[in-house]
Amino acid sequence: MESRPLDGVRVLELGNYIAAPTAGRILGDFGAEVIKVERPKTGDELRNWRLYGGDTSMLYRTVNRNKKSITLDLRSDAGRSIVLDLVAHCDVLLENFRPGMLEKWGLGPDALSAANPDLVITRISAYGQTGPLSQRPGFAAVAEAVGGLRELIGDPDRPPVRTGVSIGDSIAGIYAAFGTVMALFQRERSGERIPLPQRVIDVALNESILSVMESLVPDYYAYGITRERTGGRMEGIAPSNAYPCSDGLSIIIGGNADSIFQRYMQVIERPDLAADPELADNAGRWRHRERLDAAIAEWTRRHTRDEALKILEGAAIPSGAIYTAADIAEDAQYRARNMIQHFPVDVGEPEPKSVGFPGIVPVIGEQSLPIHSVGPDLGAHTREVLSGLLGMSDADIDALEAN
Repeated sequence: MESRPLDGVRVLELGNYIAAPTAGRILGDFGAEVIKVERPKTGDELRNWRLYGGDTSMLYRTVNRNKKSITLDLRSDAGRSIVLDLVAHCDVLLENFRPGMLEKWGLGPDALSAANPDLVITRISAYGQTGPLSQRPGFAAVAEAVGGLRELIGDPDRPPVRTGVSIGDSIAGIYAAFGTVMALFQRERSGERIPLPQRVIDVALNESILSVMESLVPDYYAYGITRERTGGRMEGIAPSNAYPCSDGLSIIIGGNADSIFQRYMQVIERPDLAADPELADNAGRWRHRERLDAAIAEWTRRHTRDEALKILEGAAIPSGAIYTAADIAEDAQYRARNMIQHFPVDVGEPEPKSVGFPGIVPVIGEQSLPIHSVGPDLGAHTREVLSGLLGMSDADIDALEAN
């Protein structure tokens, strides 16, 4: 088995849904042993989200790959005691409960640090562990709104819409993984015990969204500008949009850089637009975005998707098809980098089915690292973990499960 950057790191994940499990997935992708704690009988609710067959959704199998699943009842004294015992053998604890819940269970940072003074504690919540909104519940949909993203998605004459994935959870999970690795790096580099406040990584969903909103807030402070929804465009950047083709498909073309714009207009047979001094820079092109988009769409409608993309590629104009899942599954570029990896999975049919899962990002070497396993069955590793790490006997584990 190939070595990975986080080999030897052990993570205890107390997360449900998407945010903390995404952080655990990333750490597991790069070698960490991730032990996911789930509720007995039901497990993580993600197991039933978008479940079209079988007893475990592909969403769960994807987000919880490269992990071990154990079941513990954190409402019980025995379950909480085992968590503290496990923490003593771990480097990281991940959680995304509402702030105060772990403390209520006697599993707050002080108790966890007492069990393991070197433990990194990564916490994900809607608004963070402090501040006037910290106790308020919230999922990614709310965080995306409060973080400023929702207001910018959709057409200006319609209410804001949402992206098709829980982007707020995923971005927070990426930040949580990054914060965790930073804390581990600090611990390794210093060679000394790190104070508890520096070992608590506090990730808020709304702040994670705010951090990727580019100059949304600075533009407001500097110019009094409140950005608005612009449909398929990005405000202040033109021409960059989706354009219809003769076969009913659409393509994305980004021709907003000054030098690219000149080539772009020659390709669509509009040298007059290339020569127009009003369109020489991005500010001018944005003012004339309707005229530009109409000219580009007039050209794309004369070509099929593949014809248009071939012409644009020949002129080095950034462009691409708008992929469905079927397109991704057949794409040679994804295949070359091992970005779709297949596993036999129970999908509720008589025999397991070969299912493709997205590969590991970022690539180390020339291809995605191989996924070791998709999200596990509920409690599949309870006995292995409790006996291997804590030395519990089969009788002790049987008694725990019975209770």
